[in-house]
Amino acid sequence: MNRKDLLDCHKRIKPYVHNTPVMTSSAINKIVGAPIFFKCENFQRAGAYKIRGATNAIVLLTDAQRKNGVVTHSSGNFAQALALAAKSLGITAHIVMPSSAPEIKKAGVREYGGNIYECEPTLAARQAMANEIGKKTGAVFLHPSNDEHVILGQGTAALELLDQRPELDFIFCPVGGGGLIAGSSLAAAYYGKNCLIIGGEPFEADDAYRSMLSGKIEGNDTVNTIADGLKTTLGDKNFPIIQKHVSKIVRVTESEIIVAMRLVWERMKIIIEPSSAVTVAALLRDASEHPVMYKDKKVGVVISGGNVDLDSLPF
Repeated sequence: MNRKDLLDCHKRIKPYVHNTPVMTSSAINKIVGAPIFFKCENFQRAGAYKIRGATNAIVLLTDAQRKNGVVTHSSGNFAQALALAAKSLGITAHIVMPSSAPEIKKAGVREYGGNIYECEPTLAARQAMANEIGKKTGAVFLHPSNDEHVILGQGTAALELLDQRPELDFIFCPVGGGGLIAGSSLAAAYYGKNCLIIGGEPFEADDAYRSMLSGKIEGNDTVNTIADGLKTTLGDKNFPIIQKHVSKIVRVTESEIIVAMRLVWERMKIIIEPSSAVTVAALLRDASEHPVMYKDKKVGVVISGGNVDLDSLPF
């Protein structure tokens, strides 16, 4: 995956995705002690950045592959993204979702015409059911994060951010399956000016943090976090990219996630989901612990999504 691949991907998906706004908040700037630029993928189609990777992966399928549709497993945002991308391109989408997935995300998949198959809330159960559906239907499996075409698609959010703000010193991303941070790190490597990529991750699902330390992909025994989009683990395609290009990963507590989520809602008047709030919380924590590091630096933050169950707010 090189510089040209990323640019070609952006051109390929441009007709199907929004170039989302970059917003600022003087209140949050003051807290951090630096100008912050939020890439608001909560305003993206399907409410999250994942439409980018889903679209790129589908567009690159052959006509023969498209005939039987696509299948994936996802707790929500990639599920909605793939369903909408498939609808836009006229093919069938089969979506395996854990029974614990937020109802609003299931409703979104149904609205976009995706066929939902519920399973036990484990990665093993999700993968097994997706494999079974693929065998029965002939649908092509698309991984939510461990797929080169998906990784490139997700990286276009940071590419757009850098196009607007090429002087950024840092970009913060959430870390779940690793597709967004891997793609963003490629964008920073190819188009940034010594721009460092920093990940945000819950203590309750800190497999990426531990993987960076051990040098191998680690799992999670439990994932008791409000950030439902970050419960998946890294893959063999995105982990080497993360190892090479990501500066560090900052872990945050559940209470820090809730505080950050409320801060953005109150100060910026926009809806972000807990997984996005993890990234804001990571910036707040790291800037508090290392204020000199961020003083007068320019910081980008990828707000990954805004799909929130309003009947189950944490505040």
